[in-house]
Amino acid sequence: MQERKPLLTVNNLKQYFKISKKFTVKAVDGVNFEIYPGETYGLVGESGSGKSTIGRSIIRLYEPTAGEILFNGTNISGKLSAKDTKYLRTKMQMIFQDPMACLNPRKKVIDIIAQGLDIHHLYKSKEERKEKVYQILDMVGLSSEHANRYPHQFSGGQRQRIGIARALIMDPDLIIADEAISALDVSIQAQVVNLMKDIQKKTNTAFLFIAHDLSMVKYISDRIGVLHLGHLVETGTTEEIFSNPIHPYTKSLLSAIPQPDPISEKKRVALSFDYATSGIDYHKGANHLIDGTHYVLATESELATWTK
Repeated sequence: MQERKPLLTVNNLKQYFKISKKFTVKAVDGVNFEIYPGETYGLVGESGSGKSTIGRSIIRLYEPTAGEILFNGTNISGKLSAKDTKYLRTKMQMIFQDPMACLNPRKKVIDIIAQGLDIHHLYKSKEERKEKVYQILDMVGLSSEHANRYPHQFSGGQRQRIGIARALIMDPDLIIADEAISALDVSIQAQVVNLMKDIQKKTNTAFLFIAHDLSMVKYISDRIGVLHLGHLVETGTTEEIFSNPIHPYTKSLLSAIPQPDPISEKKRVALSFDYATSGIDYHKGANHLIDGTHYVLATESELATWTK
């Protein structure tokens, strides 16, 4: 059996923002993970933990402070050549959080979706361009009639479908979905997530799914990484994280999920985790393999205490 190669490898990624001479925000501090072709990797954590920063660093909207990012064997963390830039801009795409803010209100949907095709000259005729847009609109559940409308003429869910279509038309290997459903109504969220799953089956596209809705992450993700204060404190398969959480922060996150059953919801106890008073130092911890692909950031004494 041939060993699967990761599509994306992130090694010791650091993203710092200098605020003043004396103060620097360490938004992402030494993060490691891998994403394999055709899988969905869920990145969860509270607001301000560094999830979106990781996504933007990977796609090079930010210049990484340190660390290495390998995409399909190409190092995309340093200074990029014109060839590498073109490869990155076609084979990695992003779906943004606010479906209205990321669509140009002055452009028709056909021009918004075809923007990548226009930039990289990926069609031979206007007819081929139009046909490609129509095909992708059909794939995301919209019709060719929508192509000549403007973004304000659509609902939030439809606008997010346009954002997904814009990413998909480039035939990417990896799509970074940055809180792609958090601005949508709950009933629409399920439709968009199911659409993403269907697309993944058809195209074998990998997703980095950034969110803080743990129920949705559990539903869509193959593996999950738990992020806190810029550190990846625990990572593993969805089953490993939800059935056997090790890190106190992961346990506190999972304990906050509301239960649909009113009887068990009454008994649910939400655990709290305060890093400042916990006595844990993320900088002293190392990644320990628990089982299979399940890693926890901890010192040996902390791990011994948590796994008792």
